Amino acid sequence: MGGLEIMPGRSSDIDVRVAGDLHALSVAAAEAMVQVIAAAAGEAGTCSLALSGGGTPRELYRLLASRFREQIPWERVHIFWGDERYVPHDHPDSNYGMARDTLLDHVPCPKANIHPMPTHVPTPEAAAGDYERTLKDHFGNDGPPFDVNLLGLGADGHTASIFPGSPALRERTRWVMSAQSNAAPVSRLTLTLPALIQSANIFVLVAGANKASALKQAVSASADVNACPAAGLRDARGRVIWFVDREAASELATSRRDDVRGE
Repeated sequence: MGGLEIMPGRSSDIDVRVAGDLHALSVAAAEAMVQVIAAAAGEAGTCSLALSGGGTPRELYRLLASRFREQIPWERVHIFWGDERYVPHDHPDSNYGMARDTLLDHVPCPKANIHPMPTHVPTPEAAAGDYERTLKDHFGNDGPPFDVNLLGLGADGHTASIFPGSPALRERTRWVMSAQSNAAPVSRLTLTLPALIQSANIFVLVAGANKASALKQAVSASADVNACPAAGLRDARGRVIWFVDREAASELATSRRDDVRGE
């Protein structure tokens, strides 16, 4: 793999790491995850991960299930989701199903430690309430302070299933809401921004030229969160790292580039 470049955004606290392609950014994200998981498990005895759906994290999940499998204490890892399509878990569009096929079926994470969003209850609103109770049972009322929260970025600027103009952008107290997408499956569940920004580490994976404009907007200090929900991650209490490929980074300007070698 080639070098990994660190590209600061408009302010020095924006951490954008540019790799040559999706595989390279996935390796970089996996290496960072291993470090966080080891530190959290060593300090607290357990580690919590919130997983993302879509196509971009598939390579990362495969790496965690193979190359990095033995470096993670899976018996101490608890796994949650940042959003979900409101379809059965065996449906091809299920975020849980994708993670199960690429990661969970291949690692010794106890079944009791895996906490998918429920999609078998009568309504998305009821499912959102159920999942918020699951999170509060695990974390208490202060949080959810995920050790690592994996997120993506849509070409329209959405992250998790918080879309431009979504009512979830106005939410200040609930952690989980039902949501609507312009693309199928329309019905979704999503963590809200107040829940997402509690994470100790947020890793955003972005790949492809069609994400370049959204990425530029998301890391801008002047971005409108209603138009680009991912810009709301700037209020995160912990660390936010954008792992992006060169195509996605094509519209970013930088005053400095530092090469970080990796394999």
